[in-house]
Amino acid sequence: MIVAFSITPLGVGEGVGEYVADAVRVVRESGLPNHTDAMFTSVEGEWDEVMDVVRRAVAAVESRAPRVSLVLKADIRPGVTNGLQSKVETLERHLST
Repeated sequence: MIVAFSITPLGVGEGVGEYVADAVRVVRESGLPNHTDAMFTSVEGEWDEVMDVVRRAVAAVESRAPRVSLVLKADIRPGVTNGLQSKVETLERHLST
C-alpha cells in the first residue's frame, strides 16, 4: 500500500515549515520507504504500519498546533512492493518512447 498525505497545521500563521518538518521526521524515522515533495509525503508498507506512521505524524503536528488538517490518498494493492519506485520507473519508460 502507498499512502500520499499532507498535514497542515492551522492557527499557527503562514510559516508552517517547522511543523511540517515534525511530521516528515516521523515518516523518515519510521524506516518505511517514503518520498516527500512540495505537496505530499508518500509512504509505502502494510496497512497497519503505514496508518500508524500517519497517525504519529499527525500527533507530532497536533502537539504544537491548535488544529490540524489531513489530506490522504491511498493505493491499496496487496502483494505489491517497491511501488514508490516501480510506478515512477514505468512512467519514465513510457515517457521515453
